[in-house]
Amino acid sequence: MRALTVEPLKANTAEVREVPDPEPGDGELLVEGLATGVCGTDREIAAGEYGWAPPGRERLVLGHESLGRVRGAPAGSGFSSGDLVVGVVRRPGPEPCGACAHGEFDMCRNGRYTERGIKELDGFGSALWTVEPGYAVKLDPRLADVGVLMEPASVVAKAWDQVEKVGGRAWFEPERVLVTGAGPIGLLAALLGVQRGLEVHVLDVATEGPKPEVTAALGARYHSSGMAEVAERVRPDIIIEATGVPSVIFEAMTGNAAYGVVCLTGVSAGGRRTPVDVGGANREIVLENDVVVGSVNANLGHYEAAAEALAAADTGWLSRLITRRLPLDRFAEALTARPDDIKVVLELA
Repeated sequence: MRALTVEPLKANTAEVREVPDPEPGDGELLVEGLATGVCGTDREIAAGEYGWAPPGRERLVLGHESLGRVRGAPAGSGFSSGDLVVGVVRRPGPEPCGACAHGEFDMCRNGRYTERGIKELDGFGSALWTVEPGYAVKLDPRLADVGVLMEPASVVAKAWDQVEKVGGRAWFEPERVLVTGAGPIGLLAALLGVQRGLEVHVLDVATEGPKPEVTAALGARYHSSGMAEVAERVRPDIIIEATGVPSVIFEAMTGNAAYGVVCLTGVSAGGRRTPVDVGGANREIVLENDVVVGSVNANLGHYEAAAEALAAADTGWLSRLITRRLPLDRFAEALTARPDDIKVVLELA
């Protein structure tokens, strides 16, 4: 079968290769790959900056954002041939920490987890793949064209879970949320905010292209002026930060309303210094009982919450998030970001 492979930590080694068809292990599902999404992590791995091949191998099959259709399922697995599924990315390590042992492998403390398409496990960027039923999530059949958004939606579902758990430490009835960044994470975070009945604002630097229109179609307000100015005007109870831009992060930490929650989901590049008033930020956070929390990855419960959120969404709106669909042979184009991209998808069928 054909698969998109790479030699981790070596730039310019991504290529489509013929690899052996996977053999399902005991109790595993055999899945026909339909599509895989491309994100910044894939681009970092392809650039030689990140990633680990499976033990004893030089190459890794890329693709952690999955969508497939079950071709074979064992009796009693809860799945049937033809089911639309995605695979969960992360797995607990061989010696699970306390969090992993309780199914919260997204909060792994010892770093010995593995991840499909990223760390020591082949990904989903192939014509066929296998997955354990306990790490597969069934999707509504209506999501056949947009179900590849499940993995980023699971990351967002976790972020909202963290916000609500932190806010729930006392009385918490938020009214306004500001999402920074109108990529797939930001726009899906906005979707979940709208589904919660909140007044949703989205901030991004783009003034043209699909992002303002997609935001408006959701019923949210789009902003392209400075972070500090927008935060002062909106006074959000919740900020979900999805850019990773240091200056935006700092202004988010000090820009929410009193007793607010800021959830950081964007990963910043190291090596850049930004002068900040740490004392002033500390004073504001302490005196307003604010909380800043980081959030990454997702566990099975978050995937299930994401599946419910996507099933409840307008599939026409979801399809607008996918701004480029390319065949597998054009993977190099997919791995090259464009300014007007939201989500780029490689089609595997």
